[in-house]
Amino acid sequence: MIIVLIGIAIGIFVGLLLPFGIPAGFSIYISVSILAAMDSIFGAIRSSFDRKFNSLIFITGFFSNAILAGILAYIGDKLGIPLYYAAIFVFGIRLFDNLAIIRRNILKKFTKEE
Repeated sequence: MIIVLIGIAIGIFVGLLLPFGIPAGFSIYISVSILAAMDSIFGAIRSSFDRKFNSLIFITGFFSNAILAGILAYIGDKLGIPLYYAAIFVFGIRLFDNLAIIRRNILKKFTKEE
């Protein structure tokens, strides 16, 4: 778990230092892909609490979810239909469900220790 936290800290630090901007036209694609990636990260944290974490499932899910969300946003953009709403809806619900389960696991851990 410490390696994950170190990786997140390094990623945030590098992201703040690099002068990188995203064109406004790509903001929908990037935001939906980030939401999908965050869903995978929270799913991995949840599965680690359940002792069912599998790195291959995490890596393939991370990239496939992000790519699928980006493709949905792109296709919807070309058709003039906001298909990215579907990705926002699904990944948003899963994100909050995983967060709730992570929170319960953390609270169980702290209440049992006292």
